[in-house]
Amino acid sequence: MLQRWLVGLWQSRRIPLSLMLLTRQPVRLAVALAGISFAGILMFMQLGFRDGLFDASVTIHRLFDADLVLISPRSTSSVSMAGFPKRRLVQAMAAPEVEGITPVHWNLLLWRNPETRGTRSILTLGFEPNDPLFTDPSLAPKARLLTQKGRVLFDEQSRPEFGPVADWFKAGRTVESEIAGKRVRVAGLVGLGTSFGADGNLLTSSETFLELLPNTPPGSIEVGLIRLKPGSDAAAVARRLQAQLPSDVTVLTKQGFIDFEQNYWRTSTSIGFIFTLGAAMGFVVGCVIVYQVLYSDVSDHLPEYATLMAMGYKLISLLGVVGREGLLLAAFGYLPAYAAGQGLYLLVRNATQLPVFMDTTRAVTVFSMILVMCMASAALAMRRLADADPAEIF
Repeated sequence: MLQRWLVGLWQSRRIPLSLMLLTRQPVRLAVALAGISFAGILMFMQLGFRDGLFDASVTIHRLFDADLVLISPRSTSSVSMAGFPKRRLVQAMAAPEVEGITPVHWNLLLWRNPETRGTRSILTLGFEPNDPLFTDPSLAPKARLLTQKGRVLFDEQSRPEFGPVADWFKAGRTVESEIAGKRVRVAGLVGLGTSFGADGNLLTSSETFLELLPNTPPGSIEVGLIRLKPGSDAAAVARRLQAQLPSDVTVLTKQGFIDFEQNYWRTSTSIGFIFTLGAAMGFVVGCVIVYQVLYSDVSDHLPEYATLMAMGYKLISLLGVVGREGLLLAAFGYLPAYAAGQGLYLLVRNATQLPVFMDTTRAVTVFSMILVMCMASAALAMRRLADADPAEIF
């Protein structure tokens, strides 16, 4: 009876056989879709964490108002910036394309929570208040508040472990604390955002920075920002300056500075490997689940497949049925994974302030992985279909 019903539907083409086979056992289909969705969610989260951490590592880098950046060749990342002579930045002004420069001090200093008195490392940038630092034009009037020694601008997007500084300041309270054991006062707030290497940020004048770190070598800076005249070829100017300046400085484009930081976290730490391995494990789990479902489905319906073959249907046509089952499972399993990924990304952003967003590249990548996962499992399950012998039904 079942064989005649399946064959009748197949011949009438009223319902695609692949869809009918999948929906005939709703529990098995639900388990399969749950497994595929779980694998998709796992891949979304692992890749999202990996890319979010890489993006978070260059939060400050992207904000700099610069076309070229000078750093020391001994610098390895934002958490280990070495100094170089400030005069190299001045020498770079000899290039006709250079329009302006900004020397920047960069270091992680201990900030004391004004409420709990606990200490925590915070990224501190020192610069001349009259020099452009970030592309945000609202910073310029706030930077003038730093001309008085001992004043800092606190990043209101810093982690709450640094204390309720932003809330106190907005409430009109005078907020004072200690950095590296020295007293400072919060003169204003900025919105920069945390990075993977720093949970919070402070801006201060070069004078105040050197007072906080009196052992800093005279005339030494960690970052040199160079602004070029409109229309200048940043890459060409960078190559020429690199050839002209001594070897104690490295000249990078702004994108090169961003790549320098991301490459450190990608290649010199286990972050990339760990999260990529997690995504691969999700892929393997999904393959196992889909293969088990399709293999069981083909095994359960071998007599029906054999009947169709006895009626003259080619094996290639029946293999296409299994392939379409894999395609349908990929489509149906991806949709809840995508929706759950969006919700989890929102949860992660609110909880950690990491820039974890659903972008087109990651959405397409995960769908492609799920599609390959399902089609590869379907290809393996097709081997079972070759065992369908029409002679066995007679």
